[in-house]
Amino acid sequence: MPYIVAHGCRLHYRFDGLEMGPVLVFSNSLGNDIGMWNAQVAAFSRTHRVLRYDTRGHGKSEVPAGPYTIELLGRDLVALLDGLEIERVHFCGLSLGGMAGIWLAANAPDRLDRIVLANTSARLGPPQMWDDRINMVRAQGMSAIADIVLQRWFTPSFRLEAPDAVQDCRRMLLETSPEGYASCCAAIRDMDEVELLGRITKPALVVIGEHDPATPPPHGQLIASRISHAITVTLPAAHLSNIEAAAAFNAAVTQFLAAS
Repeated sequence: MPYIVAHGCRLHYRFDGLEMGPVLVFSNSLGNDIGMWNAQVAAFSRTHRVLRYDTRGHGKSEVPAGPYTIELLGRDLVALLDGLEIERVHFCGLSLGGMAGIWLAANAPDRLDRIVLANTSARLGPPQMWDDRINMVRAQGMSAIADIVLQRWFTPSFRLEAPDAVQDCRRMLLETSPEGYASCCAAIRDMDEVELLGRITKPALVVIGEHDPATPPPHGQLIASRISHAITVTLPAAHLSNIEAAAAFNAAVTQFLAAS
């Protein structure tokens, strides 16, 4: 398996699609791995060189001792691009991935062309909620939170209509390292990126889940209102809109990237 070492952490990555196409990076959400983007790989590998990687503490990447910070996750991506000798990319991150994307767009804009921030937030409290989740997974493991997390990821109707997709996400969640998950929870707990938003000058697409209880619509609307070149799309989905509304998600991203 291919790895790049970023700040002492081996990051697992994978390429798909066109060898010489424009690079499109996908960054995973909390509790998932690169498999969450399978529907996007199928759609974009015909036109792009798709790069997926597992955030530290997730998937096949290493699990250094935490806590982590959103800045560290953003710097991990810069180190990954440096190691792969990639100068500029389109970026798409969902939830935790979107938070890393906000940091990247504000602090390393020269590495980006266009950025998609999906089902994410610039500030997501209260801190006690994250502390409770950290304590639970460290004491009882990932199974202790699986049911409640899946209820937030998908609407009730989708959980009934697409049980295989839901089970795939349950598997990814259960296979996530409790320490890696907890360390990323701490990064979200301590994050405040609201002031960074005004520094973002790259064209941005903000994807909002109409029924998202994890990062509700006002969070995406705040992000879009602070970024000068942002547009929004609202999809009929809960938190993992790229899975629940994959066709509409892919269409919106395709249209956005084609405008470059």
